[in-house]
Amino acid sequence: MSELRKANVLEATYFVTLTVVGWIDVFTRKEYADEIIKNLKFCQQKKDLEIFEYVIMPSHIHLICRRNQGLLSELLRDFKSYTAEQILQLIRDNPQESRKEWLMYMFQFFANRHAQNSDNMFWQKTNHPIELYSNKVIQQKIDYIQQNPVAAGIVTERYYYLYSSACADSPLQVSEM
Repeated sequence: MSELRKANVLEATYFVTLTVVGWIDVFTRKEYADEIIKNLKFCQQKKDLEIFEYVIMPSHIHLICRRNQGLLSELLRDFKSYTAEQILQLIRDNPQESRKEWLMYMFQFFANRHAQNSDNMFWQKTNHPIELYSNKVIQQKIDYIQQNPVAAGIVTERYYYLYSSACADSPLQVSEM
């Protein structure tokens, strides 16, 4: 991660955004969003990731989170690297993926624009970490996360969106702030 701002304050809580290159709508397919959930759960169980709020939108993910041991920036780097490989393989192997050729072309296109990527690039380089330092900022980011699917016109109420901490049936358990 070669950005100026990194999530490098030990045990600090951050608002982060992980964005698919070109804002490509990948997480419209359940199996790809479920892969993200599976990997977030792994990070919670094995990598000391604590998630307070989240939403998986079609082309990006917002998290309010912290890492209790180690740097969050390192965890995010590893998470993005691993999930990129997994999702790219799911796309390649998915016979129902009608956009397979176009998706793979786009991931190759973005990789060619960055020297450190070999064949494909799935995630944008930046995470835009914002350290949450006051209750006012925390509440603003919670509201933003929970309203994101409503603002995008995907659902009419925040609690209808399955891949969000606002949903009672959310597949990912979150911690209390």
